[in-house]
Parts: sequence; structure tokens; C-alpha cells
Amino acid sequence: MMMKVLDAGGIPPLTDGQRAADADNPEGYFEFERVKQLPKGDTAWLPAAQGKAVKVIAALVPHLPLEYTYRIIFMRRSMPEILASQRQMLNRRGEDSKAIDDETLAQLYDKHILQVERWMRRWPNVIHVNVNYNETLKDPFSVVTQINHFLGGRLDPIRSLQAIDPTLHRQRASA
Repeated sequence: MMMKVLDAGGIPPLTDGQRAADADNPEGYFEFERVKQLPKGDTAWLPAAQGKAVKVIAALVPHLPLEYTYRIIFMRRSMPEILASQRQMLNRRGEDSKAIDDETLAQLYDKHILQVERWMRRWPNVIHVNVNYNETLKDPFSVVTQINHFLGGRLDPIRSLQAIDPTLHRQRASA
């Protein structure tokens, strides 16, 4: 959702179109495959990313080279919804969605997120804002306003708001 919001608001995404839309992400993935090579040191693509939105999963954020300045919108979601979404995706792929119990997975995920947040706070050239997925759906105006402020007014907020589609919120779970 966030990549779609940024794109609609006038910040072009760095994507390669390699991963097509599917049942898990009917609007597409807005991904750039080379991002996955950050742990192997592939950073030659970063100059082409300047001024663009790049989707980087939390696990890869600490692999970003520190010679650049980053503005990271760190999207958070309720743990029950993360778990439900992951189970659904694994089931669609025919993989074992019960290989690890939800409580253990939630503890591992929370620990990982804390490590990533500590890394982001450690570096003065890594500026970040936490954005809650569910709050974005409940109060999109406030969240888009916050993001626009964070990005120095670079967004067209009306177009960004139009990109938020609550019908795509399929994996719902109580917190």
C-alpha cells in the first residue's frame, strides 16, 4: 500500500516489474529485485534510486550502505494480521504454514523489528518514521499528512489519499 501511496503522490518507485501481481498482492509488488542482493554487497543500483521510493523489507534495512542519507517509512502492522497474511501466502504456495507456531514466530519477529529500529536510530543519516498500516486505513488523511511532512512536502496528498484502497485489507485479525 505505501509504495502505491508514494507513487500516486508523485514519488516514482524504483521497480523492475519482475514480480507480477497475484492473489496475495493484486495491485502488484512495487519491487526491485536487486534490493535482495544488499547482503551480498550489491549497491551499484543505489545512485539510480535517489529521489525514488524503494521497497526494502525490514531484514534488509541494516544492509544499506551508510554513505547515503535515507528517509525510511517503516510500515508496521498488527501481529495477528501479519501472521494471518503469512499463513495465507504459504498455503497458496503449498508450503507448510504450521512449521513454526504463531507465538514463537511473533516473538522472533518482534525481536527482529527491535534490532532494525535500533539500527535506524543509531545512524544520523537514517531518518525514519513509523507508520501503522491499520491507522492508515482508519485515518488516511492524518497518515498521509504525516508522511508528506516527513518527506518535506514532496507528495500530492490528494492523489496519495486516492491510492489507499481499504478493500485490499483482507487479512484482518484482532490485536
